[in-house]
Amino acid sequence: MTRHARNCTAGAVYTYHEKKKDAANSGFGTTSRRIGKDSVKSFDCCSLTLQPCRNPVITKDGYLFDKEAILTYIISKKNEYSRKMKEFEKQVKQDEEEEAAKANAEQQKKLDKFISTEKNIVSSKTATLNVEIPSTSGAISNVSLGKRKELPSFWVPSQTPAAKVSRLDKPDSKIYCPVSNKPLKAKDLIEVKFTLVKDPSDKKSLIAKENRYMCAVTHDILSNSVPCAVLKPTGDVVTIECVEKIIKKDMIHPLTNEKLSDSDIIILQRGGTGFATTNEKLEAKEQKPCLQV
Repeated sequence: MTRHARNCTAGAVYTYHEKKKDAANSGFGTTSRRIGKDSVKSFDCCSLTLQPCRNPVITKDGYLFDKEAILTYIISKKNEYSRKMKEFEKQVKQDEEEEAAKANAEQQKKLDKFISTEKNIVSSKTATLNVEIPSTSGAISNVSLGKRKELPSFWVPSQTPAAKVSRLDKPDSKIYCPVSNKPLKAKDLIEVKFTLVKDPSDKKSLIAKENRYMCAVTHDILSNSVPCAVLKPTGDVVTIECVEKIIKKDMIHPLTNEKLSDSDIIILQRGGTGFATTNEKLEAKEQKPCLQV
Protein backbone atom coordinates (compact mmCIF):
# COMPACT_ATOMS: atom_id res chain seq x y z
CA MET A 1 0.00 0.00 0.00
CA THR A 2 1.40 3.40 -1.00
CA ARG A 3 1.92 6.34 1.30
CA HIS A 4 -0.68 9.10 1.17
CA ALA A 5 1.70 11.96 0.49
CA ARG A 6 2.21 14.46 -2.31
CA ASN A 7 5.81 13.49 -2.96
CA CYS A 8 5.15 9.76 -2.99
CA THR A 9 6.71 8.12 -6.07
CA ALA A 10 5.51 4.57 -5.50
CA GLY A 11 1.96 5.21 -6.72
CA ALA A 12 0.66 3.67 -9.92
CA VAL A 13 -1.16 6.86 -10.95
CA TYR A 14 0.47 10.04 -12.29
CA THR A 15 -1.32 12.54 -10.05
CA TYR A 16 -2.33 16.08 -10.92
CA HIS A 17 0.10 17.52 -8.38
CA GLU A 18 3.01 15.57 -9.85
CA LYS A 19 2.04 16.68 -13.35
CA LYS A 20 1.96 20.35 -12.30
CA LYS A 21 5.27 20.04 -10.45
CA ASP A 22 7.03 18.37 -13.38
CA ALA A 23 5.61 20.92 -15.83
CA ALA A 24 6.91 23.81 -13.70
CA ASN A 25 10.39 22.26 -13.42
CA SER A 26 10.69 21.25 -17.08
CA GLY A 27 9.64 24.59 -18.60
CA PHE A 28 7.02 23.07 -20.92
CA GLY A 29 3.29 23.76 -21.09
CA THR A 30 1.22 26.87 -20.30
CA THR A 31 1.75 28.58 -16.97
CA SER A 32 -1.18 30.54 -15.53
CA ARG A 33 -1.18 32.79 -12.50
CA ARG A 34 -3.71 35.12 -10.93
CA ILE A 35 -2.67 38.76 -11.01
CA GLY A 36 -2.54 40.54 -7.68
CA LYS A 37 -3.91 43.98 -6.85
CA ASP A 38 -0.53 45.66 -7.21
CA SER A 39 -0.08 44.33 -10.75
CA VAL A 40 -3.15 46.08 -12.21
CA LYS A 41 -3.56 49.79 -12.86
CA SER A 42 -5.80 52.05 -10.85
CA PHE A 43 -9.15 53.21 -12.23
CA ASP A 44 -7.86 56.75 -12.94
CA CYS A 45 -4.66 55.67 -14.70
CA CYS A 46 -4.01 55.66 -18.44
CA SER A 47 -4.23 52.29 -20.16
CA LEU A 48 -1.03 53.05 -22.12
CA THR A 49 1.26 54.84 -19.66
CA LEU A 50 -0.23 53.22 -16.51
CA GLN A 51 0.18 56.58 -14.78
CA PRO A 52 -2.50 58.95 -13.39
CA CYS A 53 -4.05 60.90 -16.27
CA ARG A 54 -3.39 64.62 -16.63
CA ASN A 55 -6.02 65.14 -19.34
CA PRO A 56 -8.19 62.01 -19.18
CA VAL A 57 -10.28 60.92 -22.16
CA ILE A 58 -12.42 57.83 -22.53
CA THR A 59 -13.47 55.67 -25.47
CA LYS A 60 -16.96 54.41 -26.20
CA ASP A 61 -16.01 51.07 -24.61
CA GLY A 62 -15.03 52.70 -21.32
CA TYR A 63 -11.22 52.54 -21.53
CA LEU A 64 -9.44 55.53 -20.00
CA PHE A 65 -6.41 57.14 -21.69
CA ASP A 66 -4.27 60.20 -21.24
CA LYS A 67 -5.04 62.56 -24.12
CA GLU A 68 -1.39 63.11 -25.00
CA ALA A 69 -0.61 59.37 -24.97
CA ILE A 70 -3.58 58.26 -27.09
CA LEU A 71 -3.10 61.06 -29.65
CA THR A 72 0.58 60.13 -29.94
CA TYR A 73 -0.48 56.52 -30.48
CA ILE A 74 -2.98 57.50 -33.21
CA ILE A 75 -0.42 59.70 -35.01
CA SER A 76 2.21 56.95 -34.90
CA LYS A 77 -0.28 54.44 -36.35
CA LYS A 78 -1.20 56.86 -39.14
CA ASN A 79 2.48 57.37 -39.99
CA GLU A 80 3.00 53.61 -39.98
CA TYR A 81 0.01 53.16 -42.31
CA SER A 82 1.33 55.79 -44.75
CA ARG A 83 4.76 54.13 -44.76
CA LYS A 84 3.29 50.68 -45.42
CA MET A 85 1.00 52.12 -48.11
CA LYS A 86 3.99 53.64 -49.93
CA GLU A 87 5.78 50.28 -49.85
CA PHE A 88 2.64 48.52 -51.13
CA GLU A 89 2.21 51.05 -53.97
CA LYS A 90 5.88 50.60 -54.87
CA GLN A 91 5.34 46.83 -55.01
CA VAL A 92 2.24 47.24 -57.22
CA LYS A 93 4.14 49.57 -59.57
CA GLN A 94 7.03 47.11 -59.77
CA ASP A 95 4.63 44.26 -60.57
CA GLU A 96 3.06 46.32 -63.35
CA GLU A 97 6.50 47.08 -64.80
CA GLU A 98 7.45 43.39 -64.67
CA GLU A 99 4.21 42.39 -66.38
CA ALA A 100 4.76 45.01 -69.08
CA ALA A 101 8.37 43.86 -69.60
CA LYS A 102 7.24 40.23 -69.78
CA ALA A 103 4.55 41.13 -72.35
CA ASN A 104 7.07 43.08 -74.43
CA ALA A 105 9.55 40.18 -74.27
CA GLU A 106 6.84 37.75 -75.36
CA GLN A 107 5.87 40.02 -78.23
CA GLN A 108 9.52 40.41 -79.28
CA LYS A 109 10.00 36.64 -79.11
CA LYS A 110 7.03 36.08 -81.42
CA LEU A 111 8.35 38.74 -83.78
CA ASP A 112 11.84 37.20 -83.90
CA LYS A 113 10.37 33.76 -84.49
CA PHE A 114 8.24 35.07 -87.34
CA ILE A 115 11.22 36.83 -88.95
CA SER A 116 13.43 33.72 -88.70
CA THR A 117 10.66 31.60 -90.18
CA GLU A 118 10.18 33.98 -93.08
CA LYS A 119 13.92 34.02 -93.85
CA ASN A 120 14.28 30.23 -93.85
CA ILE A 121 11.17 29.10 -95.70
CA VAL A 122 13.05 26.23 -97.43
CA SER A 123 15.09 24.17 -94.99
CA SER A 124 17.48 21.35 -95.94
CA LYS A 125 17.26 17.93 -94.34
CA THR A 126 21.05 17.57 -94.32
CA ALA A 127 21.41 20.34 -91.75
CA THR A 128 19.23 18.46 -89.30
CA LEU A 129 21.11 15.20 -89.77
CA ASN A 130 24.46 16.71 -88.83
CA VAL A 131 23.21 17.75 -85.36
CA GLU A 132 25.11 15.89 -82.63
CA ILE A 133 22.84 13.60 -80.67
CA PRO A 134 23.79 13.57 -76.98
CA SER A 135 24.97 10.25 -75.64
CA THR A 136 22.71 8.51 -73.19
CA SER A 137 25.47 6.27 -71.84
CA GLY A 138 26.03 6.86 -68.15
CA ALA A 139 22.87 8.90 -67.66
CA ILE A 140 23.58 9.02 -63.96
CA SER A 141 26.52 11.35 -64.58
CA ASN A 142 25.85 15.05 -64.70
CA VAL A 143 28.11 15.54 -67.76
CA SER A 144 25.78 13.64 -70.07
CA LEU A 145 22.55 14.65 -71.78
CA GLY A 146 23.74 18.19 -72.43
CA LYS A 147 24.71 18.95 -68.80
CA ARG A 148 28.44 19.17 -69.55
CA LYS A 149 28.54 22.98 -69.16
CA GLU A 150 26.57 23.08 -65.91
CA LEU A 151 28.43 23.32 -62.62
CA PRO A 152 27.60 20.43 -60.28
CA SER A 153 28.77 22.37 -57.19
CA PHE A 154 25.65 23.61 -55.42
CA TRP A 155 27.76 25.48 -52.83
CA VAL A 156 29.16 27.85 -55.46
CA PRO A 157 27.61 31.33 -54.89
CA SER A 158 26.49 31.56 -58.50
CA GLN A 159 24.52 28.30 -58.14
CA THR A 160 22.80 29.02 -54.82
CA PRO A 161 19.06 29.70 -55.13
CA ALA A 162 17.92 33.24 -54.45
CA ALA A 163 15.22 33.87 -51.85
CA LYS A 164 12.07 35.49 -53.14
CA VAL A 165 11.01 38.83 -51.75
CA SER A 166 8.08 38.43 -49.37
CA ARG A 167 4.83 39.84 -50.70
CA LEU A 168 3.20 42.75 -48.89
CA ASP A 169 -0.50 42.85 -48.22
CA LYS A 170 -2.51 46.04 -48.51
CA PRO A 171 -2.41 47.74 -45.07
CA ASP A 172 -5.58 48.41 -43.13
CA SER A 173 -6.39 52.10 -42.89
CA LYS A 174 -8.34 51.71 -39.64
CA ILE A 175 -6.74 52.45 -36.27
CA TYR A 176 -7.65 50.03 -33.50
CA CYS A 177 -7.82 50.59 -29.77
CA PRO A 178 -4.71 49.14 -28.06
CA VAL A 179 -6.88 47.51 -25.37
CA SER A 180 -10.16 46.44 -26.98
CA ASN A 181 -8.86 46.06 -30.60
CA LYS A 182 -11.92 47.91 -31.90
CA PRO A 183 -11.80 50.78 -34.44
CA LEU A 184 -10.76 54.02 -32.78
CA LYS A 185 -11.06 57.63 -33.99
CA ALA A 186 -9.76 60.78 -32.36
CA LYS A 187 -13.16 62.48 -32.69
CA ASP A 188 -14.82 59.70 -30.67
CA LEU A 189 -12.71 60.39 -27.57
CA ILE A 190 -14.70 61.93 -24.71
CA GLU A 191 -13.09 64.20 -22.17
CA VAL A 192 -13.47 63.05 -18.57
CA LYS A 193 -13.86 65.42 -15.62
CA PHE A 194 -12.98 63.94 -12.24
CA THR A 195 -14.22 65.67 -9.08
CA LEU A 196 -11.39 66.22 -6.58
CA VAL A 197 -11.82 65.32 -2.93
CA LYS A 198 -11.93 68.50 -0.86
CA ASP A 199 -9.93 67.81 2.30
CA PRO A 200 -8.12 70.90 3.69
CA SER A 201 -6.21 68.83 6.26
CA ASP A 202 -4.65 66.58 3.62
CA LYS A 203 -1.72 68.56 2.14
CA LYS A 204 -0.21 65.72 0.11
CA SER A 205 0.24 65.94 -3.65
CA LEU A 206 -2.49 64.55 -5.88
CA ILE A 207 -0.51 61.44 -6.87
CA ALA A 208 0.43 60.66 -3.25
CA LYS A 209 -3.17 60.79 -2.07
CA GLU A 210 -4.96 57.47 -1.66
CA ASN A 211 -8.42 59.01 -2.07
CA ARG A 212 -8.11 61.43 -4.98
CA TYR A 213 -11.54 61.64 -6.58
CA MET A 214 -15.18 61.42 -5.56
CA CYS A 215 -18.56 61.07 -7.23
CA ALA A 216 -19.80 64.32 -8.75
CA VAL A 217 -23.32 63.80 -7.33
CA THR A 218 -23.13 61.78 -4.11
CA HIS A 219 -19.50 62.69 -3.20
CA ASP A 220 -18.65 59.05 -2.53
CA ILE A 221 -14.95 58.18 -2.70
CA LEU A 222 -13.99 56.49 -5.98
CA SER A 223 -11.65 53.51 -6.09
CA ASN A 224 -11.13 50.25 -7.96
CA SER A 225 -13.69 48.55 -5.75
CA VAL A 226 -16.40 51.09 -6.65
CA PRO A 227 -18.03 50.66 -10.10
CA CYS A 228 -18.08 54.01 -11.94
CA ALA A 229 -19.64 55.51 -15.04
CA VAL A 230 -19.00 58.60 -17.17
CA LEU A 231 -21.82 60.89 -18.27
CA LYS A 232 -21.08 61.63 -21.94
CA PRO A 233 -22.53 65.20 -22.25
CA THR A 234 -20.37 66.70 -19.49
CA GLY A 235 -17.77 64.00 -18.78
CA ASP A 236 -18.57 63.83 -15.05
CA VAL A 237 -17.71 60.60 -13.23
CA VAL A 238 -20.40 59.12 -11.00
CA THR A 239 -20.90 55.80 -9.27
CA ILE A 240 -23.03 53.02 -10.69
CA GLU A 241 -25.14 53.20 -7.53
CA CYS A 242 -25.91 56.84 -8.35
CA VAL A 243 -26.83 55.86 -11.91
CA GLU A 244 -29.19 53.11 -10.78
CA LYS A 245 -30.88 55.01 -7.93
CA ILE A 246 -30.93 58.60 -9.18
CA ILE A 247 -30.20 59.04 -12.89
CA LYS A 248 -32.14 56.12 -14.38
CA LYS A 249 -35.39 57.15 -12.71
CA ASP A 250 -35.92 60.20 -14.92
CA MET A 251 -32.89 59.91 -17.28
CA ILE A 252 -31.98 63.54 -16.52
CA HIS A 253 -28.48 64.80 -15.83
CA PRO A 254 -28.44 65.68 -12.09
CA LEU A 255 -26.04 68.63 -12.58
CA THR A 256 -27.24 70.25 -15.81
CA ASN A 257 -30.82 68.89 -16.10
CA GLU A 258 -30.13 67.63 -19.64
CA LYS A 259 -32.05 64.71 -21.07
CA LEU A 260 -29.90 61.54 -21.15
CA SER A 261 -30.09 58.31 -23.11
CA ASP A 262 -28.62 54.89 -22.46
CA SER A 263 -25.70 55.61 -24.82
CA ASP A 264 -24.76 58.69 -22.74
CA ILE A 265 -23.81 56.47 -19.78
CA ILE A 266 -20.40 54.86 -20.36
CA ILE A 267 -19.23 52.26 -17.87
CA LEU A 268 -15.66 53.02 -16.77
CA GLN A 269 -13.36 49.99 -16.99
CA ARG A 270 -11.54 49.74 -13.67
CA GLY A 271 -8.39 48.04 -12.51
CA GLY A 272 -7.87 45.08 -10.20
CA THR A 273 -8.94 44.59 -6.59
CA GLY A 274 -8.48 41.95 -3.97
CA PHE A 275 -11.96 40.53 -4.52
CA ALA A 276 -12.44 37.54 -6.81
CA THR A 277 -15.79 38.63 -8.25
CA THR A 278 -14.88 42.27 -8.96
CA ASN A 279 -12.96 41.77 -12.20
CA GLU A 280 -13.24 39.34 -15.08
CA LYS A 281 -9.70 39.20 -16.49
CA LEU A 282 -7.23 38.84 -13.64
CA GLU A 283 -5.45 35.71 -14.86
CA ALA A 284 -2.21 35.90 -16.82
CA LYS A 285 -0.97 33.04 -19.00
CA GLU A 286 2.49 32.39 -20.40
CA GLN A 287 2.79 30.17 -23.47
CA LYS A 288 5.73 27.73 -23.34
CA PRO A 289 6.86 24.97 -25.72
CA CYS A 290 4.64 21.91 -25.70
CA LEU A 291 6.26 18.54 -25.15
CA GLN A 292 4.54 15.96 -27.35
CA VAL A 293 5.10 12.23 -27.00
